[in-house]
Amino acid sequence: MHSRYTTIIATFTCSSLVSAHSFVSNININGLYYDGFRPTEPAAHPISIGWSTTAFDQGYVNQTGYRTEEIICHRGAKNAKGHAPISAGGIVHVQWNGWPESHKGPVMDYLASCGESCETIDKNALQFFKINQVGLVDGSKAPGLWGSDQLIANNNSWMVEIPRNIRPGFYVMRTEIIALHNASHEIGAQNYPQCINLQINGDGTELPQGVLGKELYDPEDPSLHLDISDGMSTYKIPGPTPIAGVETVTLSHPLPTGSGTPLTETETTTRPTSTVISDPVSG
Repeated sequence: MHSRYTTIIATFTCSSLVSAHSFVSNININGLYYDGFRPTEPAAHPISIGWSTTAFDQGYVNQTGYRTEEIICHRGAKNAKGHAPISAGGIVHVQWNGWPESHKGPVMDYLASCGESCETIDKNALQFFKINQVGLVDGSKAPGLWGSDQLIANNNSWMVEIPRNIRPGFYVMRTEIIALHNASHEIGAQNYPQCINLQINGDGTELPQGVLGKELYDPEDPSLHLDISDGMSTYKIPGPTPIAGVETVTLSHPLPTGSGTPLTETETTTRPTSTVISDPVSG
């Protein structure tokens, strides 16, 4: 951690503990609904595909956490106990539990290979490569139109395509919003990382080199120290460059038609994984 942040860490830690923002409530894949981790009812879904956290305030990680475990999958994150199957080229539809309009900033998505199991991997060993990002869409009028605004307009949900040439295996998908409304302050950027366990199927061969979670962001990055109320015509999205060949999905909000059953570490996608539901959940 950079020393210039240590003297003011307490102030921002306290502010994060009293501000409720959001979390990924559910994930929809192939028309099936899967539970995320819900800090509002942490024991309600013991086997979900979303990693648990201790962010019961629905808060964030700021620059003081960029070199710690907090930034990997959020504060106190622990491995999800299940995973969902998806084919390479498939779409993951991430439903957030609302998002404040004032919290403008980029939306990003990463993958990291887990090897044999995402349910047991050490999060510190995960190496993330970026597969999607949307930052400043239109800066003609301050504070601008951002990826977060597109997410809000899409019923507070986001969609990302799994790369078509990705090697089959178990992966953590890390989806994240960075809110920049307070980024003019010393440690004012607010990161909201959320992790999801996937089993990707297909005949691809590519496994891009990734970056350890604690190395994704530089606390001194100018893109995290700025005043968006001043307006800007361009914005450099923090973190690594997306891998080659990824596609930005046109956002929509398909309702799930079935409930997916998370697979566990010893199970494979040969197990039946869905039941029909008559009242689709939209988040």
